[in-house]
Amino acid sequence: MDHFHYHNGELHAENVPLARIAEQVGTPVYVYSRATLERHAQVFREGLADLPSVHLAFAVKSNPNVAVLKVLKEQGFGADVVSEGEMRRALAAGIPAADIVFSGVGKTRRELAAALEAGIGQFNVESEEEGEELAALAAERGVTAPCALRVNPDVEAGTHAKISTGKAENKFGVPYDRAAEMFDRLARLSGMNLRGLAVHIGSQLQSLAPLEAAFSRMGALMEAIRAEGHHVTHMDLGGGVGVPYREGEQFPSPADYGAMVARVCKGWDVTLMFEPGRVITGNSGMLVTEVIRVKQGVTAPFVVVDAAMNDLARPAMYDAWHDFAAVRPTGDRLTASVVGPICESSDVFAKEREIDSVQTGDLAVFRTAGAYGATMANTYNSRALVPEVLVSGDRFAVVADRIEPAAILAAERVPDWL
Repeated sequence: MDHFHYHNGELHAENVPLARIAEQVGTPVYVYSRATLERHAQVFREGLADLPSVHLAFAVKSNPNVAVLKVLKEQGFGADVVSEGEMRRALAAGIPAADIVFSGVGKTRRELAAALEAGIGQFNVESEEEGEELAALAAERGVTAPCALRVNPDVEAGTHAKISTGKAENKFGVPYDRAAEMFDRLARLSGMNLRGLAVHIGSQLQSLAPLEAAFSRMGALMEAIRAEGHHVTHMDLGGGVGVPYREGEQFPSPADYGAMVARVCKGWDVTLMFEPGRVITGNSGMLVTEVIRVKQGVTAPFVVVDAAMNDLARPAMYDAWHDFAAVRPTGDRLTASVVGPICESSDVFAKEREIDSVQTGDLAVFRTAGAYGATMANTYNSRALVPEVLVSGDRFAVVADRIEPAAILAAERVPDWL
């Protein structure tokens, strides 16, 4: 469920016409619905209601806007971060350091030190080498780093290859068959409180079966580690629950997911940690764009819009689908390819798809753009960096400015020897 709807033939975000936002802010522009963010956060939490001890850490990489993070902080979510920059954003949003989990395979020495000094709640350690470096940095500072060892369970997630993270050939985590001995060595290091295990096998999963297989393997590993005399008090089960991008797609609900977790993890006696991202923010946002022109093609017309692959990279990167809809539909339909102005053949949002009929100057949207949208935007072709807007009821505010090419150019320097 989201709070984008048609009223009197015009698409609104909550009670705000998208055309009003486009008129005042310009296009392209990301628009987020606060009510949708809150609703999705509540539904996810309700899905886990039967679990005895839960920690929720929103995956900041999916949407790091500080206003979005603040909305989720007010819903009781912590943050799962993968860089010092994301950590700083979470802290700026008021998320307590103790509720921050630092994941990621390539944490630098500087980042580890900064996170220790901030007092974050948990490091998800991705290698023995990282654990040794972190333990030494903590010992130097006279503190103990709370950690979980991230394990690669070698489970096929059944998702796109570029967002699968739990197969043996993926770079994430430590090999399952070496995890117990690695846990034993790291747990003995001064400066380290190795209190748990972590797993995350991928994103946008359409089935719970791979997650259940991974969690079952993690449970067996936990028991083997406990049998060696170690305490395991936390199990980070990651994220990965998918959302529908096409009308009519079906995905497991948070309630389905919670029921599976309750069954598989029964009797574990740990705090279960979750890192939802897309399932919270995906359908909370749209990218609003204006039609530049409709160009005739050989087999079908091209609808050229002012949004491009630098604004929304997922279609070019993953061949991802985003529904395209007119802000003021006439009821007419046409078959066309929707493309952006970037000088790349991959700057295509839809190929010969049946869409709302549009013409020059019309406004349209790409749906389900609240996750991995603005956060992946760039300035390729020296284009402006896309702005972001948050709607709450009948109000809206720009929560990230459009950064114009002139501002980007001003940050560059020409050496005096040129």
